[in-house]
Amino acid sequence: METNNSTSEANGFYKLTWLQRIGFGSGDLAQNLIFQTVACYLMIYLTTVLKLNPAFVSGLILTVRLIDCFWSPVVGRYIDNRNPKLGKYRTYLLYGGIPLTVAACLLMLPQVATWSMGMKLVYATVSYTVLSMIYSVVNIPYGSIMASMTRDNDEVLILTSTRMVCANIGQIIVQAGFPIGLAMCIHSAIDWNQATFMAIGTIPAFVILPSLPILKKWFGKKGLYYLLLAIGLIGFAILFTIGKFFDVQEYNTLVQIAKVMTGVGLLVGSLMWALVPEVITEAEYRTGNRPAATFNALAGVAFKAGFSIAGWITPLVMGWIGFNFASEQSALPTDPMAWFTVTSLFAIVGFVLLLLCFMGSGENITTTPEKPVSFGEMWQDFKASKCLQLVLSIFVVVFLASFISGPVNAYYPKLANYSEIAQNAILWFTCIIPALLLLVVGYLVYKYPLTDEKLDEINREIEARHKK
Repeated sequence: METNNSTSEANGFYKLTWLQRIGFGSGDLAQNLIFQTVACYLMIYLTTVLKLNPAFVSGLILTVRLIDCFWSPVVGRYIDNRNPKLGKYRTYLLYGGIPLTVAACLLMLPQVATWSMGMKLVYATVSYTVLSMIYSVVNIPYGSIMASMTRDNDEVLILTSTRMVCANIGQIIVQAGFPIGLAMCIHSAIDWNQATFMAIGTIPAFVILPSLPILKKWFGKKGLYYLLLAIGLIGFAILFTIGKFFDVQEYNTLVQIAKVMTGVGLLVGSLMWALVPEVITEAEYRTGNRPAATFNALAGVAFKAGFSIAGWITPLVMGWIGFNFASEQSALPTDPMAWFTVTSLFAIVGFVLLLLCFMGSGENITTTPEKPVSFGEMWQDFKASKCLQLVLSIFVVVFLASFISGPVNAYYPKLANYSEIAQNAILWFTCIIPALLLLVVGYLVYKYPLTDEKLDEINREIEARHKK
């Protein structure tokens, strides 16, 4: 038995300890303390604290994400073509983690609120752009670590589950903790209904993700995706019905249950990361190279594309219909020092967790091309891999569904406080648009061709090549 295990590990089919799994997962927790702050609260901060025009905020988010579409492949190509002494991928958790922490702390510098409007615009543009670019330097190699730890499909599934549980811990800490932290900083009463609604959608992750291996065995990979999407669609329908025809606060318990159900549907976005190692393995089968950082960079571009489209559309449309974030009753306190304090706390804790990830992760399967990977070859890889094209499409759509309602969620529990046109817009962004996008995700999952049986066949062929 030991001989078989040794042979399997020699060919990359490593069995990992829980210390390694949790160590790896802590990196996603760290990054989500920063990413979720930006995804859920930056728009509110820029429009209600700095009082920037929603149209400018919309354009800023879109512009930064477009820059990242070019920047991320540069980062992925750079990493794939190098082998630092501290680890091909792990190195960047340290070298990128320090400036990332500093940039996150400076994103909401309290003094900026007292500056002229022109200086605010410049500072918001520069600080957000720099943060986004540094984030890619950490996020892309971090995602590549998972594909370098093992080829074993079951281990990859457990790693994905562990990673996403940690990511959702970060998400719930930020989504619930940010409004609570703001209230504590200014010594005001905490709106527990709002904090709960913002975060409760992450609860299913702590039940479903640890159960992934057995759920996958019961329903199959695609069957599990379809089940989660169906539950999410029902949840969105309930939220819309209550918001449209009833008093949200009167039906608070049912609202929270429905929000949990929507979280089940959106959890498909977390499961998509398990498909990235699959398309990396498929690429290795076709080409002999294992372009982990490049493919993770492309996945990151698709993920951020969904996020950026959401961040662009939401403030633009809300401002267009007359919902002025700066003049309407704010969903959160607007004290600049409180925002800076909470953001800095999350960033510093995140850096400590990146150090834990660096120490807990191991790289067992890494390849460096004999010659540098060119951007033309990256494009050829994209065109040649139908699996990659589908996975990237799913990333765009599912994360657009996840983030289209992020900032607006803070307003749903107080729906009655706003005008009828604003209420309708909030319902569109929190219920209707995400539901329609989940239907598209279901179709794309249906088209995905890599079954577990096909992957096992591919891995056996790769293993046979290594024996020659």
